[in-house]
Order: sequence, then C-alpha cells, then structure tokens
Amino acid sequence: MHDAPALTPTPSSATQAAFDRLCEAHPMLIGIEQAGNVIPGMRRDLVLHAGPPITWDRMESAMRASILGGLVFEGLCETIEEAEALAGSGKISFAPAHDHAAAGAMAGTITASMPVFIVEERNSGLRSYVGVNEGLGKALRFGANGPEVLERLRWMRDGLYPLLKQALAISGPMDLKLMIAEALRRGDEVHNRNKAATSQFFREIALALVATRAPHDELEKALRFISRNDHFFLSLSIAHAKAVSLYVEELGAGDIVTVMAGNGVEVGIRVASLGKRWFTAPASVADVNLFEGHGLDEATPTMGDSYITESIGLGAFALAAAPAISAFIGGTVEELIARSERMRDITVDEHRHFRIPALGYKGVPSGIDVRKVVATGINPLINTGIASRVPGVGQIGAGVQQIPMGCFTAALDALDRQS
Repeated sequence: MHDAPALTPTPSSATQAAFDRLCEAHPMLIGIEQAGNVIPGMRRDLVLHAGPPITWDRMESAMRASILGGLVFEGLCETIEEAEALAGSGKISFAPAHDHAAAGAMAGTITASMPVFIVEERNSGLRSYVGVNEGLGKALRFGANGPEVLERLRWMRDGLYPLLKQALAISGPMDLKLMIAEALRRGDEVHNRNKAATSQFFREIALALVATRAPHDELEKALRFISRNDHFFLSLSIAHAKAVSLYVEELGAGDIVTVMAGNGVEVGIRVASLGKRWFTAPASVADVNLFEGHGLDEATPTMGDSYITESIGLGAFALAAAPAISAFIGGTVEELIARSERMRDITVDEHRHFRIPALGYKGVPSGIDVRKVVATGINPLINTGIASRVPGVGQIGAGVQQIPMGCFTAALDALDRQS
C-alpha cells in the first residue's frame, strides 16, 4: 500500500509529454468495414469482448448472452442453445477488444462479419475500430439476443453497412475531434449524452447517403435509424478516444491512464508507460438510476470499454457541459458538476481543445495521473449504462460509478518497480 503524501505529486516530464499527445491527437473517421477485414488478428472463431481478459466460465450472464447472440449472428450455429455449447467447447477464442486496437460499449461483442467504423489518428496513421451503435434498450451489447435483436444486426450488416461505406467514400474523412469539441458546446458530455454529436454526424452523413442514389426505401430506413438513435455517435466517440489512447501509448512513457474498462467481473486500466499490461480490481455496482421495475440485484457490475472516453476527459469528466444528463443518470445538476470538477485534482491539466462554456470555457480535466489518484484517494468517475443480469432483458438503467482504487495502487507498484 502507498501512504498518500502531503502534496499532490507534480507530473513528470514524461507524463507531460504523454498529456501533450493526448491533446494533440486528431482522430478522423475514414471508413467502415467488416471486422474480419480490418481488425488486426481478427478471425471467424475469435470473439472480442469488453474489459480485461476473462474466460468463458467466469463471464457475467449479460456478456455471455451477448456473445451467444454474436455466435448465432455470425452463422456459427443456429440457436442460442447451440451457441452455448459452442462457446464452452474450446473451439471459440475470446480476447479483449482493446488488445486488437478495437473497443466496444457494454459487453463489447465483436465478431468477424460485424461492420466497424475505422478511425485514423492523422499524426501517426494509427487506427481504431468500433462497431455501429444499435440504440438503447434491447441491444446485443446489453445482453439481449432475441430474434428482433439478431434481425436488426443482420440489417445493419447487409443493409446499413453497404450504404455507410458508399457514403463515407463520397464524404471523405470526417473530423471527430471538431465534432466532439462542438458537441461539448451544445450540451453533450459525449459518452452517455450524444444528441448534439449525433445531430452533427447526421447532417454530414445524410447528404452523402442521398448522393449514393440508393433506392428510396433503403435510404429512408438508414436515415430514420440514425436520426432516431441519439446514441449513434457513441461508437464514434469511443473510436475517437481509442485512437487517442493508441497515439499516447505509442510514446511508451508517462503515468497517465490510457484505458479504463470492465468485463462485469473485473475492472482494468492501462497506463501509458506500461504497454498492454492490465491492472485490475473487482467490479461493482454503485450510484445507478434504474428503470422502473428493476432492482440492484439485477444490475450487472461495471462492464464496457466506453469508459475510455473518460480517460481523455469526456463523459463523467465533462458533466458540467451536459446538465440535462442528470435526468438519465440520476443526481442533481449541482451534485454532478461538483463530482465532475473534483477530477481536476487527479488529472494532468485541462484539455486544450475540449472546453465547457458554462465554466468560462475551461478545458475538461484530462490525463488521469496514476500518482495523483493514489495520492489524493480520489477515484476516477465514469458514466455507464446498466445491463440486466437476466439474459435477453437488455438495458435497465444508467448512472455514475467509480473505477476501483485497487487498479491504481497496482499500477503504481508497477511504475515504482520500473523507475
């Protein structure tokens, strides 16, 4: 254990250099493709999942249900029952999406034929990959795997994906960094609230979709799907943050957190100077706002890769930009802003480009410093959706949670041994 020093440690020059990269990174949306064609190391018998590594027998029910749906979707079996047998047979491999330059919300299931957005960090050419958002409620990422979920996924692959591929070829690269900066000015925190960001994306992609000259009914279905899903941009926000983290990790130095993620059993972090090593602690359920008719005993503990948005200063670190989110995640506006502003005590500095009008255009607190977290005893906050532990139910709430301190004390031990 580490005793908290009297003064918060000053970031090292290496940590400052890593923070500079965090701010300088400039991710661009450049296309969409099926996962098996672009994700490094992806193959048909590999399923990617959220969070740190975990074996099939240890997975939470929501993640298992999501993966079962993914196996049926992939055509590796015909029923959920057959998928259960296949998943436990040893013929299917499982790996964290983060180990493959990818990421996924909630369960984070990615299979080979699923379409993924391709985001490129323009300073380095590094690329990240994230699947297309299905919407809220009964969705595969929340553990729902019924016929309506699989039917929507098939349409997203066979109908939406070809249209988006054509449209993005017509539009050219889209500047996600600029979109996110503008969304913060318009009331999003760009994790659990993406209304402004989705509207910006829709304005750009709609013109390109029309320019494809696809049949009217196909265009209408695609446009309606995007316009009615206020969370559509979430995938792009995650992909943006993942591209930023890859650029920071490329430096190979510094004490800032590059990844925060959960698999429903454990929460894990990665640190800029420590490569792909995971530092984990048990996952839990904390301050959540559950939908009517659901209780805490049904809630899946921390699960998802989307917390990488917090690692660059969005989500729970930018709640002052999105007061309206209090109705979704719970708590008063004043409470949420106060909790969010405490994150300045554990970060390197404010972001140079992501600013909050309500705070006099102060930048969001960015660059979680492992040493500051342990020294202050302040846990980083995350915004999160809550999946039901009951297979097939899907989302049952949302809220604010803390990343366990154990992740940071373990990372600090490794940093101290390295120095």
